[in-house]
Amino acid sequence: MKRNIIINEENYLKLYYDIPFEGSTSAGKPLRRLRNITCPYRGIKIIPGTALKPFERGLLNCKCAQDGVALLSDYADNLLPTEKSIYAILCDFSKLNPNDNIQNCLQMLYTNSLTRLKLEEFCVLDEVDNLSCKLSPSTALKLREKTTQCRQLILSDNKKDSFKRKAFLSSLDEISPKDNEKEIIGDIKNKALFLPTSGSSKNAFIVKYASRTQTETIRRLFIASTGSIEHIVPQSMGGLNTIGNFLWTTASGNRFRENMPLPWYIKRFPKIPNYAQLYIDDVISEIHNGKLEGNETYPYKVKQKLLSASEGRILISLAGYMYSEEEAAQKEKEFHYRWEKYKK
Repeated sequence: MKRNIIINEENYLKLYYDIPFEGSTSAGKPLRRLRNITCPYRGIKIIPGTALKPFERGLLNCKCAQDGVALLSDYADNLLPTEKSIYAILCDFSKLNPNDNIQNCLQMLYTNSLTRLKLEEFCVLDEVDNLSCKLSPSTALKLREKTTQCRQLILSDNKKDSFKRKAFLSSLDEISPKDNEKEIIGDIKNKALFLPTSGSSKNAFIVKYASRTQTETIRRLFIASTGSIEHIVPQSMGGLNTIGNFLWTTASGNRFRENMPLPWYIKRFPKIPNYAQLYIDDVISEIHNGKLEGNETYPYKVKQKLLSASEGRILISLAGYMYSEEEAAQKEKEFHYRWEKYKK
């Protein structure tokens, strides 16, 4: 018998976004208890972990489009742009077809969305090819071979041999540029990251989820805005697993960055410096309300880490913080003293 499985907080993100919730990010547990926090990458309010179980219980009762839209309505303001556009489509569909299934809606849109998705992919590949003009002829030819192969796959109707965004991004690492071409190749890789995904394109979302169940689609719309611990400096670049190197971001913001250097990510999302200020303002508000006890120096640590990792592009203000750096350090010292005394 097929059973519905309630996804708990520990494996929720790992299952759907391959983002670890424990282990290397366990030092970030205090951040998970924060509420009403703006995502420093995407600018929306993060859905807290406490919402996961109630959402899953509601999801079990979703039988039709109307039920799914009603469940998501409580989180409409938290949805990211692409997810919000899909939600709007589903709202219109459920009004006309309240007892129908969400998948029927996506399947009706599939053919047109697939055509538009292919055009979106071609536009990015065109921009990649334009940048190849800055390379030497031999390096440019290697790049053109890869983009040509991608175009052939996109136009092909062979589902067993379809275009895979990740495969193309990985293939760029096979190109060995000359020393004076490394920066150009870096720009090309950054441009290739704009290839549409289900998180950046409503057409890509429809194409991907038209074959999924209603439950999967509703869950996917929700999960992109749930909280996830993010390394400011990725582990692959020597980043430490300490709270001073962690941000509390949306799962989508975390996933899209991958191991991308922060300056590159800012090129993709230019509003990140503004969002980072909103994030730290929200964190400070939580600290003033008695949250994040024992980590009062966190705003100072994050300010310095973001400034360094972004190469000066993110300069946040702590003017609204009630504690000086010395006072924050003293608060932490007092907390840990009380905690050690309590444990004894």
